[in-house]
Amino acid sequence: MYLRQAGYEVILAEDGFDALSKIADHQPRLIFVDIMMPRLDGYQTCALIKQNPKLKATPVIMLSSKDGVFDRARGRLAGSDRYLTKPFTKEG
Repeated sequence: MYLRQAGYEVILAEDGFDALSKIADHQPRLIFVDIMMPRLDGYQTCALIKQNPKLKATPVIMLSSKDGVFDRARGRLAGSDRYLTKPFTKEG
């Protein structure tokens, strides 16, 4: 994974509920969420993150294979700071 190779600590979650628990425990400075997570999808997870006053300023980047205007708009409405579509590549 590119982030680990660059020296960043990466914490993975199984689903949106697991992500919220780990975010509360570790208080990351940047959060990536996949739109298609089980139990609690990325849109719902992002919205809950942004509703928390302690996390509201933390950037959330959504990852998805969906590239439609509706999908991107839904991400912005949920509070995401960026929306990246898969597959993506490392830029130099």
